[in-house]
Amino acid sequence: MTVAAKTTEESKAEDLLKVNLAIKGNQDAYAWLMKKYRSSIQSLIFKMIYDKKEVEDLTQEAFIKAFASLPTYNQQFAFSTWLFRIAINNTIDYIRRKKLSTYSIDEKSGDSDSDVQFEIPDVSYKPDNEIILEQRQKIINEAINSLPEKYRRVIELRHTEEMSYEEISELMKLPLGTVKAHLFRAHELLNKYLKDKLRML
Repeated sequence: MTVAAKTTEESKAEDLLKVNLAIKGNQDAYAWLMKKYRSSIQSLIFKMIYDKKEVEDLTQEAFIKAFASLPTYNQQFAFSTWLFRIAINNTIDYIRRKKLSTYSIDEKSGDSDSDVQFEIPDVSYKPDNEIILEQRQKIINEAINSLPEKYRRVIELRHTEEMSYEEISELMKLPLGTVKAHLFRAHELLNKYLKDKLRML
């Protein structure tokens, strides 16, 4: 086995160890996984939307969805592949909502010298995925409704009404830093709530 191959296998094994710890509720394992892959996810999302203001939020959303769905992760495949697919799908949903003009991740740009293609196998879904997604969305809505009012409101304004941080700050008459802090705390609470609720799906 080459050094590179050994390093890759060791990395996958380490990921798997942290994933199983995270499933059991180990917060350090969550933090470790996020630290390892955060910059890669940010770079991937930025290539898709070219909007630095939205990249951080979409990165956080990708991790929230991934962590909430960890029990459904098929450990026969690389965790990084599964995580990247979640980030891609989440960003595509964002692009569709905003109707942004951007390059397709599946199509060539037309210039053979600058073609950019992503070939990541979709291994995260099962035939009954639509039913699971419906159930998951219901649980996510319940999680949002369970948040304290100040956190629930910023989540709704940001993700449902798609308002900018500045718009939320002006509407709620809160400092910009407070808005961001509320969103960060809301994401933490949602992640904690969803981790147990979605484990059964």
